[in-house]
Amino acid sequence: MSVISAASSESAVLTDSRLAALCAETVERAFADYDKQFQAITLRARERFLGRDWVGSFADAAERLHLYTLQMEKLTTQIREIMGPRVSERGIWAGMKAVYSSLIATSAKWEIAESFFNSLTRRIFATEGVDQSIEFVDTDFDEAPTTVPSDTRRVYSGDSIHELLIASLTDPSTGFAEEHWCALDETAQRAAERLEAAFRVSPQKTPGNGRPKLEMIGSVFYRGRGAYVVGHAFRDSADRAPVAIALCLRRPDEAGIDLDAILIGETDLAILFSFTRAYFRVDTKCPYQLVRSLHELMPRKRLIDLYNAIGYHRHGKTEFYRDFVRHLRTSRDRFVTAEGARGMVMLVFTLPSYDVVFKLIKDHFDYPKENTRTDVMQRYRLVFEHDRAGRLVEAHEFEHLRIARDRFDPALLADLLRDASSIVRLDDDDVVIAHTYVERRIRPLNLFLFEANEGAVAAAARDYGQSIKDLAASNIFPGDLLTKNFGVTRHGRVVFYDYDELCFLTDCNFRDLPQATTPEQEMAAEPWFSVRENDIFPEEFPQFLRLPDAARASLLERHADLFRPEFWRDMQEKLRAGEIPEVFPYKTERRLSSSLASVAGCT
Repeated sequence: MSVISAASSESAVLTDSRLAALCAETVERAFADYDKQFQAITLRARERFLGRDWVGSFADAAERLHLYTLQMEKLTTQIREIMGPRVSERGIWAGMKAVYSSLIATSAKWEIAESFFNSLTRRIFATEGVDQSIEFVDTDFDEAPTTVPSDTRRVYSGDSIHELLIASLTDPSTGFAEEHWCALDETAQRAAERLEAAFRVSPQKTPGNGRPKLEMIGSVFYRGRGAYVVGHAFRDSADRAPVAIALCLRRPDEAGIDLDAILIGETDLAILFSFTRAYFRVDTKCPYQLVRSLHELMPRKRLIDLYNAIGYHRHGKTEFYRDFVRHLRTSRDRFVTAEGARGMVMLVFTLPSYDVVFKLIKDHFDYPKENTRTDVMQRYRLVFEHDRAGRLVEAHEFEHLRIARDRFDPALLADLLRDASSIVRLDDDDVVIAHTYVERRIRPLNLFLFEANEGAVAAAARDYGQSIKDLAASNIFPGDLLTKNFGVTRHGRVVFYDYDELCFLTDCNFRDLPQATTPEQEMAAEPWFSVRENDIFPEEFPQFLRLPDAARASLLERHADLFRPEFWRDMQEKLRAGEIPEVFPYKTERRLSSSLASVAGCT
């Protein structure tokens, strides 16, 4: 008889403390197993990169995304078997939490382990609100245990920036030996010139003669077909700049790694680590310290975004919730309907003093929407699992939120209770929301285009067109190209956030618009030709886009091909042939070789 089955049959006679200890040990072993598998997938990234195994790389990313759910399903079954009819006794769970906390006290990933335990309790209890006695609502630990190895950083000094860059990239700890590189001396010299130029215009300090130094995070960050070395560049103790060195492999018929681009400054790094991108695979023994190192480089980034960026999205949710609760305690404003066009499928609201939106699926969709709640949830799941190409806003799913009723604007609360009554209810002085998506709040593009200056409008229109092309390169068609479904980030990037009609590009049928041959056809109010469900006519796109003159002119100048079916059919052919165009997380001008910068897909 197995330990679990024996424990199940004997659970009724075990003391509360013994049962709590047995279950806590089971959870700790399950977390250790999850962490071991997570690390194994992560560590494959280097070989995938060097071997150009992009199919395997994307498969690894998907496997790691699904790993948490699979492990949690297995653990939930084990705990139910062990506890039997006592599975809902909160007193035992409180004891289990206390024992578990002691078991993870010296773990280098204690905060990830706390979120793992929280996921289990919420699966068992589906708790409305939170319960401090059985969940780690607040962490039990304020800082890394003293037994955890310090954050690994590689420091290079005593030479020119050019030589320091070469030393950092050929350091044995990166896993890239000198023979892996192609024209490194040449591209490192260009990177050094750009870094030196950035220091000369630095607002922090007048030009000086300080000795340069590089201080790099000890692990390489892998994502898609790229690899990145990240850290600080110093001219002297007072003048420093965040940097990321972007690496890529040359085409299959050419050998070697290229130093593809150098990103300098917080903005460049923030775009690289954007909430609109897939997660990095990076080897870390202590996520807590890695995230704090990244926060030094990007102080405006929230902890949730940085934990997400390195693959710990479940703990990212924990960090968000803790920050959200703290903000509610220290603010007094009310939740209101979010700015922008009213959604046909979603109710969207926000707290003005907090930079996220809450999106609820309505009970009934406005005409002509015909999809279902299940359809919408599947599309949100697709976005979570797919390469977001820097253009899809990440949405975190939350269940059973409990918020004080007096924090809601009465008009908003009336809308929620009327249009989403299946998932919103009142419970005494609280509003309970059974299901919501939480996204970063960004400025709707349709509003931005009619309020910004002409130069900003033209730039946004160009990036709007590029965002559609980037999504196409990742096999995504937004479905609805209206500007109300796009937004502008604080870095001026246009992203898409309305997913109810999103689909795979390869599932669409892009057709030429038939030409009328009779006066009756020309005057017809409805299409006089047959139209199937997945038929799309790009030539019709312009008539649906309400754009200021400057925006329309800029869009047509740069992206007129979007309104011709040939562009879309050509992209489909590439995707079906297995050719996935690269969408780089940096602008073309950041690249270091003119031959590389000409490659399509840069943004």
